[in-house]
Amino acid sequence: MASSLSSSVTSLSTSLHLLDSSISTLSTGVADLPRLSSVLATTRHFELLPESTLQAAQKSLLGEIVPGVERLLKVAAEEVEKVERREEGLRARSELLEGRLGKEEVRRRSLAGGTTATRKGSFGGGIAAGKKEGNVGGGEKATELKRLRREKERLKYAVERLELQGKQRERELRKSMAAVR
Repeated sequence: MASSLSSSVTSLSTSLHLLDSSISTLSTGVADLPRLSSVLATTRHFELLPESTLQAAQKSLLGEIVPGVERLLKVAAEEVEKVERREEGLRARSELLEGRLGKEEVRRRSLAGGTTATRKGSFGGGIAAGKKEGNVGGGEKATELKRLRREKERLKYAVERLELQGKQRERELRKSMAAVR
């Protein structure tokens, strides 16, 4: 009987050893179970919404955004027009000042005596012709000629100034009409 019991003890001891090995394997496999449960858990990152809800949200956003964008575009367009009008005004002012500067130089030249060609002008010889003829009234004619030239330059300048002022007023009128719209 001792032999039958010894084989039972050996078999039981082998089974116990196998059971210990299985428990240790199971322990290592189950030790990571809390982490695996959180990894494998399905989380809903995106909610599924009905299409009607999605379209309503899009319309709501459009209703909020479109008026703001249109207002910003209108303000930007107005600012661009304002800058363009200012640029036109500055160009007109520049032209006016250049005209004044040019007229001032011409006037200074005519007062300083100018060149022989300027003195002759379109009066058929002007001062030089009067002196050649030996007229007694040559000095008076020269003075009158200078006065008439100055008057002509002054009138040209006045006409140019008035034309530029007219253009400036037209721009201002257009600007005020644009503001009324």
